[in-house]
Amino acid sequence: MTETPATTPAAAPVFPPGRYGRRREQRRRRPLLVVAALTVVLVIGVMIAYSEYQKYGDPAYDAEVISYTDITDTGLVVHFRVNVPADGSATCGVRARNRAGATVGAEEVRVNGTAGGEPVTVDHRLTTTERPFIGEVLRCRANS
Repeated sequence: MTETPATTPAAAPVFPPGRYGRRREQRRRRPLLVVAALTVVLVIGVMIAYSEYQKYGDPAYDAEVISYTDITDTGLVVHFRVNVPADGSATCGVRARNRAGATVGAEEVRVNGTAGGEPVTVDHRLTTTERPFIGEVLRCRANS
């Protein structure tokens, strides 16, 4: 019995010609295609981020719901506070939803800032199509 030393590297297998079909050649990488695809993904991501920023506003016009009261079958009063720069004005989107989560009323409310730049408190009566469950301020943005 002969021994094979353990340090002998194994050779690549040799297949009989024509028995297992044609072997594929190794594919070339296409770095230009990968760079172009990454660039497209990056540009799309930046566009989405910009669109979301435009939609949900500037942090300088931050709004906070204090409460919602006087709930009736046709509306409610939304009490909210808005940070508006000194002598500026903002437009805030206010909405009411029913228990199922459907929007039953929505309006744009104009808010004028104070000379000192303190937060402005607003009490707005929102008319709805059915009995609301909750009142919300969606966003506030600068008037253009």
